Amino acid sequence: MNKLAVLLTCFNRKDKTLASLMALHKAFQESSNGWDMSIYLTDDGSTDGTSEAVSENFPQVKILKGDGSLYWAGGMRNSWSEALKGNYDAYLLLNDDTNVYPHLFEAVLKTHDYSISNYGVGGVYVGTTIDSNTKKITYGGSVFTHRLLGKIRRVPFNNTIPEECELGNANIMWVSGNVVETIGILSKGYIHGMADYDYTMKAVKSNLPVLVIPGTSGECTNDHGEIYEKFANLKFKERINFLFNPVGLDFKSQLHHMKKHFPIRLPVFYFMGWFKVIFPNIYYKKMYKSRAGAND
Repeated sequence: MNKLAVLLTCFNRKDKTLASLMALHKAFQESSNGWDMSIYLTDDGSTDGTSEAVSENFPQVKILKGDGSLYWAGGMRNSWSEALKGNYDAYLLLNDDTNVYPHLFEAVLKTHDYSISNYGVGGVYVGTTIDSNTKKITYGGSVFTHRLLGKIRRVPFNNTIPEECELGNANIMWVSGNVVETIGILSKGYIHGMADYDYTMKAVKSNLPVLVIPGTSGECTNDHGEIYEKFANLKFKERINFLFNPVGLDFKSQLHHMKKHFPIRLPVFYFMGWFKVIFPNIYYKKMYKSRAGAND
């Protein structure tokens, strides 16, 4: 029997975490793939009783403790590092605010068969999520339309066959065991965001298939809001703090990503980070909105 490790991290979102685990278990129960599933959850210092509620409702979940400094990337690395001890055949990265659909495992199997048939190896499979109310795509796979300028385009899911992508959100991301053997787990140097993009880019550079799973795989609301509009209304010192805040603009992770993958753009990117702080309204109205529209 193949062994699967599901990886999550959480912080003070008890109800969402429980709902995510409930949806996962429903999908697993309806699956006919015969996987042996283990779940690793890093609780990064929740004070809302998340760990206690998970233990009560899902006693089989392996709960790991953080001190509040791990954030998303660190929490997922922590869960994954622990799971590596179990020598699993595959790993499912899952956001704790994401509810997978019951057909997820069947869709993953179809994607894996496609990967083996067309590429000869297992790969990274990215699930597309939609907003439960608007039904619009919120997360999934993307491709570059202009690498130098960092412009990307969302890959529309295909209902029948997987589609190639270069960048993937890890709201729902399946990683085959051979991928981990080749490129390891999420890279260090990322605090909160960008680690999933880095991982899929590493896979592509290693000639490993990165595919968008057919259809929609689950629901997740993009609750980040209009972050730059909020940023523009902050006071100067608040904007500096927000620039470096891991759950703000996470500038350190962004710089690390730029240095690693696009070093030629690093000086300009660094300059633009501070340009946002000094001239927030100009950046938001003249640059961000036009770029965001082009990337839709």
